[in-house]
Amino acid sequence: MLRTLSTYFLRTLREDPADAEVDSHKLLIRAGYVRRTAPGIYTWLPLGLRVLRKIENIVREEMDRMGAQEVLFPALLPADPYKATHRWEEYGPTLFKVVDRKGGDYLLAPTHEEMFTLLVKDLYSSYKDLPTTLYQIQTKHRDEARPRAGLIRGRDFVMKDAYSFDIDEEGLEVSYLAERETYERIFTRLGVEYVIVSAMSGAMGGSRSEEFLHPSPIGEDTFVRSPGGYAANAEAVTTPVPAPLDATGVGPARVVPTPDAATIESLVDLLNSEYPREDGRPWNAADTLKNVVVRLRHPDDRTELLVVGIPGDREVDMKRLEASLAPAEVEMAVDEDFEAHPELVRGYIGPQAVGPNCPTRVVDEEGAVSGSIRYLVDPRIVEGTSWVTGANRERHHVLNLVMGRDFNVDGTIEAAEVREGDEAPDGSGPLHLERGIEIGHIFALGRKYSEALGLKVLDENGKSRIVTMGSYGIGVSRVLAALAESNHDEAGLAWPAQIAPFDVHVLATGKDDEVFRTARELAERLEASGLDVIVDDRRKVSAGVKFADAELIGIPLALVVGRGLASGTVELRERASGKRTELPLAEACDAVRNAHDTLMGGNR
Repeated sequence: MLRTLSTYFLRTLREDPADAEVDSHKLLIRAGYVRRTAPGIYTWLPLGLRVLRKIENIVREEMDRMGAQEVLFPALLPADPYKATHRWEEYGPTLFKVVDRKGGDYLLAPTHEEMFTLLVKDLYSSYKDLPTTLYQIQTKHRDEARPRAGLIRGRDFVMKDAYSFDIDEEGLEVSYLAERETYERIFTRLGVEYVIVSAMSGAMGGSRSEEFLHPSPIGEDTFVRSPGGYAANAEAVTTPVPAPLDATGVGPARVVPTPDAATIESLVDLLNSEYPREDGRPWNAADTLKNVVVRLRHPDDRTELLVVGIPGDREVDMKRLEASLAPAEVEMAVDEDFEAHPELVRGYIGPQAVGPNCPTRVVDEEGAVSGSIRYLVDPRIVEGTSWVTGANRERHHVLNLVMGRDFNVDGTIEAAEVREGDEAPDGSGPLHLERGIEIGHIFALGRKYSEALGLKVLDENGKSRIVTMGSYGIGVSRVLAALAESNHDEAGLAWPAQIAPFDVHVLATGKDDEVFRTARELAERLEASGLDVIVDDRRKVSAGVKFADAELIGIPLALVVGRGLASGTVELRERASGKRTELPLAEACDAVRNAHDTLMGGNR
């Protein structure tokens, strides 16, 4: 049936919604693709649902092509499997928890690892059943603390998740690479630019993890690339560890007064003024050791203070810190924390008051530590390095404090910001920082879930073996938002042909009945040839409004029937390029089909 704008469930908006932050959010609402239901929750309207389904179909076609089989789980799930894997606690407040009328615990699933694992356990028992890969396209739920950017970070979103099941690690490697190649085909067909980067596994677990990121200035993920091909999410970048130094020539540590030096910048100025270095080199921020106090909340609700030491020329990157400490939640320490620990002198914290250096630390016979706050430092802080840091006294710092001689640590942690020009961990050159939207993530899960839930099969020798798993996700609704973000101009959206809601937008721009009759005839002929067509047949709407709506909605091709009809011509407009071509009426349908085929290219 031919779709017409006079009856289509669509209202466009001229003004940006007040809560919209990024272009994709503004345009998807203004153009009538989605409507806000609640913070981070959106209703799909007919236009938006058509685009979503086209993306889903491309994903489904490629997953089926690789041999994966589709299933569909409910979104509402029992809690017991998630308790068995400890994710009932580890997910923390992002998990939507529900209690039924009988007091049973349920959840709205953020992911379905447990359910896939149990399904295979229920049906498979032999190595002959493996390998297998199952997938679904399902709505997920996460109680995001700060939903933002429309569909990019919501609390209700559409995701494709797949899981591979193999008898061993070698099989997992084959499945992992097959899925990786499938993702490359999917994103190429969708016309979305992507970069594959090494990533952290986080609460998912596993030994290997890669993200597919869409480069975008509004992306929440920072990633890095080097000239030699290294690519990683900033959270996963490991710091090249310098060799230990010989500190025999460094004088003894000494405490000096440092009035009016509560910041790194003011401290460096004071050091160069009052305590110049013996080697003549000026002090700089990289010579100082900054100690930052954070509070951890573990999944069992236990809280813990932690002191993190980093070079003073860098800041703590909270996302890197959180990734290093997952599944604990991390926040900066507050006044009450400092009041409870007077040994932490705000602005003047030094290693002497924390970690192994704390005089009140006690280690019992079983190795349990108490009486001090854990102290973790940046990997650059190696044995023999000398630092200026807090002296645990107001308005005082200590000079020449040497790691390994004057203080020790509980370990290292990746918490400092990654900066433009830092050396790549693999030595492939300086790092370049970019922003990106995560559109896909693949994990070599290993046996975390199969072991916790008892997924075993008999091998060829009749021996029970724990199954090895992989997990692979694509944010389907987020891909839609990413495509909207990268395919628009000041007038509106400009969809790639392969996922546009319609192939052709026919506009009747005039008052004569002949214009409307011809527009409908052309639309019917185009639809009969296999194209998806919508006709703007609104009688009392001006040509200017129709053109504005067409540009806002962003269908790739527009066929304009208007003033030129008197001389036997119509106009073909290409949304993305802005190209306009006057055509004889008799040639219009062939020209539109050819233009559509050209835009589709190899994406059929």
